Amino acid sequence: MSYSSLNEITQRCNSEGIPFWKAVQYSDMEEREVTEQASFQMMQKMWNAMKAAGDSYDKDQKSRSGLVGGMGGQMRSYMEKGDTLSGDFMSEVIAQALEMGESNACMHRIVAAPTAGACGVLPAVLLPIYSRKTASDTEITEAMYTAAGIGQVIASRAFIAGAAGGCQAEIGSASAMAAGALVSLRGGTAEQIAHAAAMALKNLLGLVCDPVAGLVEVPCVKRNVIGAVNAVSSADMALAGIVSRIPPDQVIDAMKEVGESMHISLKETGEGGVANTPEARKIKFNLNLQ
Repeated sequence: MSYSSLNEITQRCNSEGIPFWKAVQYSDMEEREVTEQASFQMMQKMWNAMKAAGDSYDKDQKSRSGLVGGMGGQMRSYMEKGDTLSGDFMSEVIAQALEMGESNACMHRIVAAPTAGACGVLPAVLLPIYSRKTASDTEITEAMYTAAGIGQVIASRAFIAGAAGGCQAEIGSASAMAAGALVSLRGGTAEQIAHAAAMALKNLLGLVCDPVAGLVEVPCVKRNVIGAVNAVSSADMALAGIVSRIPPDQVIDAMKEVGESMHISLKETGEGGVANTPEARKIKFNLNLQ
C-alpha cells in the first residue's frame, strides 16, 4: 500500500465516496496487481490466523524463560466471577491481549500487527466483538484493511519497530490501528477513523522499549493490554465526535520526532527503563546461567 498520509486516504474516501477500508484495499490491489477477490482472501487469511491464535492459547504453558504464561487464564478466571471493575467486554479485551502476548512468547503462531511484540492489541479488540456475534467475518476483515492502512502510513512516516522508535512505535502503532478498526466496525467516517488513531497514538507518545533480559515478555505482554484498552477508549471518543486537536498526520510525525530523540538504552537494547532495575538485572543474570 502506497499512502503516505492518513489525510491522503481520507481525501480519496471523500472524493470517491468509498469507506476507509475500501480505499486501503484499492491501494493493495493497485500495488500488488491483484484482483479484489485475491486481496480480500489474503486479508481473510490474516483474520483466520488471529482466530486460530486465540483458540490455541494454553493457560498451562509457560515461556522458556518462565517469565510469562498463565496470566490470560488468571484474567479469565477473575472475569468469570462477574465482579471486575472493567466490565465484561473490557475484561475480555484484557484477557485476550494477555493470551495473545503470551502465545507469542511461547512460540505459537501469531499475526504481527504491526509487530510480534504488539501482536495482542488488534485481536484483543476484534476477537471479543466476533465472539459476541456483533460483527461478521466479512465486517472484521474489512476493519482489518482499515488497521493495515493506518499501520502502513505510520511505517511510512515514522516507524513501527521498538528498536527504531521505542515501544510507542510498536504498542502505540498497534493501538492506533485497533482504534481505527473499531471505528470502522461501528460505521464511523474516515475522519473519525483518523482521529481515533491519532488519539490512541498520542496517548502512548514517549512509551519506551525496555524488555527485561532482552526478551519480548516483560513488560511487553502487559503493554498489549494497555494498547488494547487505549484503543477502545480512543474509538469511543472519536465516535462521540471528539477530535484530536493536533491533525492525525502531525501526531505521527511527532511520534517520529520523539522516537529519534530517545536514548538508545530505551530502544529495545534492554539497557534502560525497567530492564535496568535491580530485579531485571537479577533475572537476566539467572537466565544467562541456564
